[in-house]
Amino acid sequence: MASTPPIDRNTLVAAARSAREHAYVPYSHYKVGAAVLTADGSIFTGCNIENASYGVTLCGERVAIPKAVSEGHRHFVAIAIVTENGGTPCGVCRQMMAEFAPDMLVILADEARIVAEYRVSDLLPHNFSPADLQG
Repeated sequence: MASTPPIDRNTLVAAARSAREHAYVPYSHYKVGAAVLTADGSIFTGCNIENASYGVTLCGERVAIPKAVSEGHRHFVAIAIVTENGGTPCGVCRQMMAEFAPDMLVILADEARIVAEYRVSDLLPHNFSPADLQG
């Protein structure tokens, strides 16, 4: 089994900060940037993209992870999420992260510093999983 790449928190947070600058947030004005580190050391970024039909809005995490998945990645080591105040991911994003990496490190940062770190399993301890689909 391949070894897990080291987590360079500063590089990952910098990538999320850069992605945040591309956020499309004409309604909330709350920019989110995300950068996910895959098991092979690749980094995929995303930002939130709002829509006048609010239910269509995408969070930064739900842009970064599907970008990685669409390129063939399924194993994630860490994700950095940058907001103006270091806010935590919404419930839908927590479920998305738990689908692929319930033990993934979640690094939360604001515009200046890392404010907290969690594991996905800490943020969503009783996630809905493939096992729940078994009859």
